[in-house]
Amino acid sequence: MGKRMQAAQKAYDKSKVYTLEEGAKIVKENAKAKFDETVEIHVKLGIDTKKADQQVRTTVALPHGTGKTKRIAVIAKGEHVQEAQAAGADRVGCEDIVDEVLKGKIDFDVLVATPDTMKDLAKAAKILGPRGLMPNPKSGTVTFDLANTIKALKAGRIEFKADAYGIVHAIIGKASFDAAKLVENAKAVMDTILRVKPSTSKGIYVQSISLSSTMGPGVFVTHK
Repeated sequence: MGKRMQAAQKAYDKSKVYTLEEGAKIVKENAKAKFDETVEIHVKLGIDTKKADQQVRTTVALPHGTGKTKRIAVIAKGEHVQEAQAAGADRVGCEDIVDEVLKGKIDFDVLVATPDTMKDLAKAAKILGPRGLMPNPKSGTVTFDLANTIKALKAGRIEFKADAYGIVHAIIGKASFDAAKLVENAKAVMDTILRVKPSTSKGIYVQSISLSSTMGPGVFVTHK
């Protein structure tokens, strides 16, 4: 463990569960890298990820965005091409974008597709899927409502899902954000996680919550 990390872990009590407000301040104080570190929330859920009816995957609009401008590409045809361009998409195309992906060129952060183009995109699924970039109706990225979708994504809508261990990892901003903004973004994520609790999930649903920055230690917090 480096000296910087050792110093960071001595700056707070690792055995204590802090409030969101306290946790955000601790994370900010220990984000001392030479770049603006990303701050994330990590939530361990009491779900069985092997069961289809206990999957947690949805979207949330962060009140203060992520601090990062997303590059949005849209797979569309016909009249929807102009709609996507007018809405502010960074790339609009179909076969040309798919061919680039197949060649290993991915120059976007989010991919949106209209339902009628999903068959064209299918051959790139094995590349996009593992990277979390394959459009999905559950995340709102397979839609004909391109204008509102692109607007929401640009404004700070993010997608999250529980991994194989039942843990949700979601960006809530940058270390340069005011602590209050990080807290409001974190609360938006938590409210959404609680709202989409699977009805078949038994026992304690939210088992632990922690905040961390890219190069900083994790701080356990409570959402209440």
